[in-house]
Amino acid sequence: MLETIWFIIWGILWGVYFMLDGFDLGIGSLLPFLGKKQEDRGAMIRAMGPHWDGNEVWLITAGGVTFAAFPGTYAVMFSALYSPLLIILFGLIFRGVSMEFRHQIHTPGWRNMWDSFLFLGSVIPAVLFGVAFANIFQGIPIDAAGVYHGSLLSLLNPYGLMGGVLFLLLFVQHGALWLAAKTDGDMQQRAGGLAAKLWIPLTLAAVAFLVHTWFATNLYGNYLATPVLWAIPAIAVSALLGARVFMAGKAWWKAWFASCLTILACTLFGVAGLYPSLLPSSMDPAFSMTIANSASSTLTLKIMLGVALTFVPIVIIYQTWSYTLFKDHMRDGSGHGY
Repeated sequence: MLETIWFIIWGILWGVYFMLDGFDLGIGSLLPFLGKKQEDRGAMIRAMGPHWDGNEVWLITAGGVTFAAFPGTYAVMFSALYSPLLIILFGLIFRGVSMEFRHQIHTPGWRNMWDSFLFLGSVIPAVLFGVAFANIFQGIPIDAAGVYHGSLLSLLNPYGLMGGVLFLLLFVQHGALWLAAKTDGDMQQRAGGLAAKLWIPLTLAAVAFLVHTWFATNLYGNYLATPVLWAIPAIAVSALLGARVFMAGKAWWKAWFASCLTILACTLFGVAGLYPSLLPSSMDPAFSMTIANSASSTLTLKIMLGVALTFVPIVIIYQTWSYTLFKDHMRDGSGHGY
């Protein structure tokens, strides 16, 4: 029972991370396209400035839960997916450094250099997160000892790349909607218009991914065995359609919250299909890392549950306060200080 509870917590934490840091990654990925002028790029960075580092707390939490609750899975995952995870780490580091360094010297060359790092530090993690999770969904070649029989290139298979494209489109639209909600004037019009244009390719990518998932993975097995789980993809579809309706009415905050629900439901779709596996093996199902063979002791899980029930609400309260404090529009539309 405790293992199942922690599996659910594990999936929700990843979903919350993608939901929150997704708009930061999306804004960074849009920097060359919506940030034609230095003032525009400064405004885009300022729109996510108060939140991006707090959002990454959920990544640390998700990774920490993997380590503490399922150490066996953590060991195999960070061995098998070492290359993409290390690239993601460096990308996130350069993204954070870029936002701090770009305004230290006020010359075009200096700012353009760090803006390039910010762009790459957003696009690359967004794509590789999708590639990593898509490969987890379809299973990775690990043997009975947890040894990975593959390479970085083998992860860039068609299904993995489809996951990367889907995550990038989810995050880019999410970021555009955040900009439309936080800004006004020309930036709001361009960001909102781009979000609306991205909806069609995002929908097509999602449909293609769901169809390919039927043939490339065993995720639908849980859904066929437990029909109530179909509520998860139903919520994702409804939220995606709702976002388009809200965009048509220029209700940007409602559209952004619908996008949040879409990302969360998409993540939970894959997590629910994995159960009870955390890291399926494509070599032999018996080699998979599951909640049974990779979990910590019962005592550890009990202690951790008490810690989580104490501190996670504190994090939620703090972030709620932070988002409420900086909820207003950036009415000057400028990026002074950035």
